[in-house]
Amino acid sequence: MNVQEYLSNYYKGTKKPTIDAMKYFMEEFNHPERELKVIHIAGTNGKGSCTEMMSNILIKAGYKVGKFISPHLIKYNERISVGNKYITDKEMEKLIIKIQPKIDKYNKKNNIDITLFELETTMALLYFYEKKCDYVVMETGLGGLHDSTNIVNPIISIITSVSYDHMHILGNTLKEIAKQKAGIIKENSNTVFIKQDEEEVNKEIEKTCKEKNNNAHMINIKDVKNYSFNEKYQKFDYKDLKDIEINLKGKKQINNAIICIESTKILRDNGVIITDEQLRNALKTVVHKARFETISNKPLIIYDGAHNELAIENFINSVEMYYSKRKKVYIISILKIKDYETMIKELVKDNDSVFIFTDGNSKKRYVEKEKLLECAKNYTSNKNLYIKELEDALKFVGEKYKDYVTFVVGSFYIYGMVLKFCKKDDKIE
Repeated sequence: MNVQEYLSNYYKGTKKPTIDAMKYFMEEFNHPERELKVIHIAGTNGKGSCTEMMSNILIKAGYKVGKFISPHLIKYNERISVGNKYITDKEMEKLIIKIQPKIDKYNKKNNIDITLFELETTMALLYFYEKKCDYVVMETGLGGLHDSTNIVNPIISIITSVSYDHMHILGNTLKEIAKQKAGIIKENSNTVFIKQDEEEVNKEIEKTCKEKNNNAHMINIKDVKNYSFNEKYQKFDYKDLKDIEINLKGKKQINNAIICIESTKILRDNGVIITDEQLRNALKTVVHKARFETISNKPLIIYDGAHNELAIENFINSVEMYYSKRKKVYIISILKIKDYETMIKELVKDNDSVFIFTDGNSKKRYVEKEKLLECAKNYTSNKNLYIKELEDALKFVGEKYKDYVTFVVGSFYIYGMVLKFCKKDDKIE
């Protein structure tokens, strides 16, 4: 079996939000999810960074850690790993063969087929159970309440942030979206959340925790003191921990770091051994691809998958932090399901920069580059606006803007293509 081909051709459709299929699978396989100690992470932005940080903390402390993320950047294998080692094609094939009869049985009885994400989540839970993981860190795919991953009963639920994204599924108000994210809060457990400016969000999280007899650990960003940063690290104090360093860029990563510090405290209070040294080392060495990641040095190309209003705001703040005095080029690709107008409006406020609009790697899935250009013209008088195919845009940068910082932004799904181009092109190192 060609696993990559099998998965790429699998049913990717959506259906009425429900975890019925996951209940079916877990019942069929004697509930492996009940044997796993899971840290479950939801949020509009930041859940990927928190997943990487929490996994790294537990790995550095010597535990066997399963990790489930989405989306993948290059290969499906990235979604499922143990100890940061990806599941192999052979291991996935073995799991698919095991699950396939159950899929056939379900599809035959129901009006809607099993989706790819339901298959992936089932594979992950079976794999972590078979590998006898000490802990599992799972990132939700979409929302929380009806997400496939919400079949688990976590020891800690983390909600990183609540803002506008996927409104066609999650709701049109912050309160509605917060209710979906709060769906991962379970009975007699713990929840970690940073208080937001929007009080209706905080109230929804607190209300759900109270209803579920769940311990709400509400973090206040004001507890962060003595913040500083340089090109390599951000440094800060948090409560009794001094001079914490993280290597992920952007001030919002401080929020993610203190969420993970607070979650570590909960684990320690429940007998899990994690030293301060292990915690510090994990935060200082964590890797998170496609999040303000430098993928080329000559010219300097930075990739960021920011794809909603809050993520774009965080991205722009990071650009200002690190590259305010540099000339800049933005290569922008945005999926059709995203609020591209809001994203473009915010990005083109940088009136002195160059903007290249592309339709990613799929004219079917991405907003047409011509439409992005017309949108940009509504919000800027900047004349340095171009439309190009993605690869042509990268070549253009290498030829004309070697001394600029280039930001590839707007989507995670072109990461593999951009990385491949940077590695093969003689002009890019």
